Order: sequence, then structure tokens, then C-alpha cells
Amino acid sequence: MELIFDFNSSWYILFFAFVASWAILLLLRRNHIEKEIREQIFIGTSGLMSMVVLELFAVSVGLWEYMPGNWPVILWPTYIAAILFGYQLLRSIETLLHKPLILSQLK
Repeated sequence: MELIFDFNSSWYILFFAFVASWAILLLLRRNHIEKEIREQIFIGTSGLMSMVVLELFAVSVGLWEYMPGNWPVILWPTYIAAILFGYQLLRSIETLLHKPLILSQLK
């Protein structure tokens, strides 16, 4: 019997790259953590639901298929990690764009 968790180790690299990137951005923006927890839960949950719909659609129309026993279970945690990283990245960019520039303060 083939184990359902037996998948390419590159998935681990991808997953932990997203988690590490999210954690780094979260720590850099640590003064915003408390007020963004609910937003991150909402974004993570709604993003995961959209990925489920995407997977169901793609499999049903034959874009790709999963062999029995070869389904990459790590796909779902990787989706969540990527969504949370994307959220932190966008919030970081938004913070940088709205921060006053040093040169404009010199005038």
C-alpha cells in the first residue's frame, strides 16, 4: 500500500519557503500583528476555499488528475502558506508606499 504522504521533497522546500517568507514579513511588521490576525484568518480561509473550487474545477474538466495514492497532501498547507505570504507582502508594500519619504521631510 502506497502512503498518501509520499510525495516529492520539493514540496517541503516550497512550503517552508512560503512559511519562512510569511514569518519574516510578519516579524518585520510586528506592530500590526494584533489587529491583522482576524484579517489573516479570513484571507487564509477564503483563499483556501477558492483553491478548493479551483482544484475541483480543474480535476472535473480534465486539466489534471491525481493518481490514487499519489495525491500531494502538502498542496493545501502550501496554498495557505502562499496566501498568507501574499497578504503580508501586499500589506508591506502598502505600508512602504504610504510612509513619508525622508527627502520630502527635508523641504
